[in-house]
Amino acid sequence: MKTDEFEPAESEATPREAATDASDVIEMVPLTLHLKSILVPIDFSDTSLKALQYAVPFAKQFGATITLLHVVPPPPYVAEGPYIPLGTEDTLRAAEQHLDKIAESTIRPGFTLRALTRGGFVHDTIIGVARESEVDLIILTTHGYTGLKHLLMGSTAENIVRHAPCPVLVVREKEHEFA
Repeated sequence: MKTDEFEPAESEATPREAATDASDVIEMVPLTLHLKSILVPIDFSDTSLKALQYAVPFAKQFGATITLLHVVPPPPYVAEGPYIPLGTEDTLRAAEQHLDKIAESTIRPGFTLRALTRGGFVHDTIIGVARESEVDLIILTTHGYTGLKHLLMGSTAENIVRHAPCPVLVVREKEHEFA
């Protein structure tokens, strides 16, 4: 049985010949990540605390600063009567104390850490802080609302992913557990 060997036609270039022209060569250079600042939005739920399980190893590996952020949403607007923000200062102060406790109990000494509380609409405030602080990565969790709840409340994580000035790592409520 005779087997024919493939020989390229004279007009076809072999891969080696094609690669000799410098304009045709694409050099694959590995991407080097330089994470200096990581933003972790916290709403004090157990789900949101899962983001810290990811942020701490990233910060350790890259020597990055972790910024914890809690956003206090404005109280609902009542159509009748004047708009009066109820307990905003007290709410921010309580949130700041709670955030400090989480930072002390969750993040080991030796990490550079900032804890911020802000008032405002959640996704807008998170994106604003990310821009102001020039963060390199946002790590957040999603509650995974579906159906009517998702339609009425929207997805904070989805809005942040769409509008963030940097990469976003979204941790699901029920995620793969690493060993």
